Amino acid sequence: MLKLEALRVKIAGLEVLRGVCFEVPDQAVVALVGRNGAGKTTTLRAIMGLVAPEAGRILLDGQDLAAIAPHRRAHCGVGYAPENRQLVPEFTAEDNVLLPCLAMGLGRQETRRRLELVYAVVPELAALRKRRAAGLSGGQGKIVALARALAAGTRLVLLDEPFEGLAPALAASYAAALHRLRRATPAVAMLVTESSPALLASVADLVLYVERGAIGREPAASKRS
Repeated sequence: MLKLEALRVKIAGLEVLRGVCFEVPDQAVVALVGRNGAGKTTTLRAIMGLVAPEAGRILLDGQDLAAIAPHRRAHCGVGYAPENRQLVPEFTAEDNVLLPCLAMGLGRQETRRRLELVYAVVPELAALRKRRAAGLSGGQGKIVALARALAAGTRLVLLDEPFEGLAPALAASYAAALHRLRRATPAVAMLVTESSPALLASVADLVLYVERGAIGREPAASKRS
C-alpha cells in the first residue's frame, strides 16, 4: 500500500535519510522505532510532502506522491498527526478535527460520518470538543491531533511520537484508541514512530528500526532472549 524506495532527504545540506526502504502493507500497523534524530519525523514529513526528497520514491497504492502537492495528500486518504500537534489555537477542538473535511470540500453527510467515527474511536474528544485548542494540555492536544488525522486518514494514518510526554492515563487512552481504530476501520493502515518499541508492542504488526537515517536491524539490546 505505502512503499518507500531508496528515499534520500537532505536538510540544511546534511543527509538525514540515507536510502530508506520499507513498506506498510494494507491493513497493517507498522512501528518505526529509533532514537531522537534518527530520521523518524523526517520520514513522515517526506511522505506528507513537507520536505523534498533528493532521490527515491514514495508510492501510495502504486501512485508516486511526488506528483501530488502536499495540500492534496489528504485527498488520497492520508491523515497526519505531527509530534508537536500543530493545532489552530483559536479554534475549538472539534473545529480542528473538522479542518481536513473542510479543506477537502466534503459534503455534510460524509463529514458527519467521519466525525461520528472519530468520536467512536476517540471518545475522550467529547469532553474537549468545545474547548479552544489554546487551552488544552499537551496530552489533550495529542488526542485532538489524533482525531484530526483520523478524519482525513481513510487509507493511511501517520502518527509521530504519539506517546511522547503523555501521562500514563492519557497514554493508556491513546493506546485504547488505536485498538478501537483497528476494530472499527480494519482497512486503514498506520505508520507510527516511537523511541521505544514497548509502547507499541500491543498494536504493531511489524517493527522497523531506523538509525542514522537508514533502516537497520533490531538493536541487540532490544532483542528477546
